[in-house]
Amino acid sequence: MSRTTISERGEGDGAGAPEEREAAGGATGAGGPSRVPGGVALVVAAGAAALLSVGAFLGLYVRPTSDDWCALWKARDMGVLGITSDFYLTQNGRVANAFLTGLVYSDGMRGPKLLPAFLVVALGAGVFLLAREVLRALRLPFPAVAGAAAVLVLEALLFFAGTRSYQVLLWAPATISHTFPCVLGVWAVLGAVWAVRCRRRWARGAAVGSAVVLGTAAGTLSEPFVAMSGLIAAAAGVLCLPRFGLPRLGLARDRFASVWCAAWCAGLLIGLVLLSTSPGARWRRAQQPERPLTLEEAGETLRDWARMWETIGGQWAYAGALAAGVLLGLVLAFAPPPRPATGVRLPKRAVLVLAVLPVPLIALGSLVAAYGLRGGYGESGWTYARTWTSFLVPFLIALCGYGTWLGHRAGRRLATRPARLAVVVVAGAVAVACTAALVAPVRTMTTQAVARSLAWDRQDARIRAEAAAGAREVTYRPLFIGGLAEPFFTPVYERDWAARCAAAHYGVDRLNRP
Repeated sequence: MSRTTISERGEGDGAGAPEEREAAGGATGAGGPSRVPGGVALVVAAGAAALLSVGAFLGLYVRPTSDDWCALWKARDMGVLGITSDFYLTQNGRVANAFLTGLVYSDGMRGPKLLPAFLVVALGAGVFLLAREVLRALRLPFPAVAGAAAVLVLEALLFFAGTRSYQVLLWAPATISHTFPCVLGVWAVLGAVWAVRCRRRWARGAAVGSAVVLGTAAGTLSEPFVAMSGLIAAAAGVLCLPRFGLPRLGLARDRFASVWCAAWCAGLLIGLVLLSTSPGARWRRAQQPERPLTLEEAGETLRDWARMWETIGGQWAYAGALAAGVLLGLVLAFAPPPRPATGVRLPKRAVLVLAVLPVPLIALGSLVAAYGLRGGYGESGWTYARTWTSFLVPFLIALCGYGTWLGHRAGRRLATRPARLAVVVVAGAVAVACTAALVAPVRTMTTQAVARSLAWDRQDARIRAEAAAGAREVTYRPLFIGGLAEPFFTPVYERDWAARCAAAHYGVDRLNRP
């Protein structure tokens, strides 16, 4: 059977071959091309890290809005278990979501202020370690700077390139539902990989058991994540069966990988059943008219799905994920060749499957998300971009992976130093430009968050003083941010849940318009 070598460098006659010494010297000598992509990657990493640092620091300027109002008073008055019960019985059935909400808001707004920094660090560290494990499985070196640059660019694009940056990073109800599940999934996979490397039966058993538990929790966190992660786990579980040849990567020498994927899917199913059969989920479904899956409805769902990807495709900054991957691939290609050759050989059919499979998986996962959003929020459901995180994370990782493959192939095939430098310059320029394109939305979000926090603090102090003096009704001026609801978003006060929750938070009977 025809096979493809992931890393074929070093398959010469030995280190003493003149042509091999010349190639190695051209790649690694002082001022050679191998140092150029590393230097460019360092610049890209510094720029993306600066943007993420600003985003994490902005958490200190987060103030309550929309669902924050309800979470604050419920966590204070009901406690963690009380708010969990309330979600299960009367809200939406997302018990893990409610439990985390109770923990985050248990000390007022301190948790929501620190949550953005936690998400940036946890997601970045998880993807960084996962990339290292993947390259180790392919028996390739792991360039820390280029790897960090790729991860930081992915994070910056995830948090700042979309249409709802504030909600994706700074608004705790959205990050708990849609950003945190991705963190959970990444670290769950890392736990499975480390269990394999541990080579102890108890570690594998613990990994499989934790997959069921964490999958169940994820199943009651976010329905879009259930669909996306379930599809990925199911596909990976099938491909890791011995007959498909992928166990040659070293991560699936036996059936453990398939068993772990099955355990994760079983946990997702348990969580989804727990959620969908809850009284809260039944109440939520009753709020929206039932939409039978007709041909017309299917066509509208496809149009919503197309609008989602049209919006994503219209943001050219996402090309930065591809460019960062190309830089990583170039660094790998210019690295000294291994002695002896340790390339992993895969059948060409397996390589083709690995290259093509992400496209239908991400497409199907995003289509399921579009269908769920239409059923849950109506015709405008597709615009709730905070829910796109579940498929944007694998989309960006796939883009980076394709870029790494292209960069590695290009670096190995280009023989002359000018050609290599030209590829590095182009990839670096694209990565830097895409990172720089995120400066404007970060600056806008910073200005809005800081200005709102100052105005909110002044109003909060006034309202608390009036409530302490015995006032039962207080005046509240809405302070909108991030496209989120504020008190008086609807003219009917009885239907204004934001105003009623804000009143409960302040301990008054009613909020009045200014």
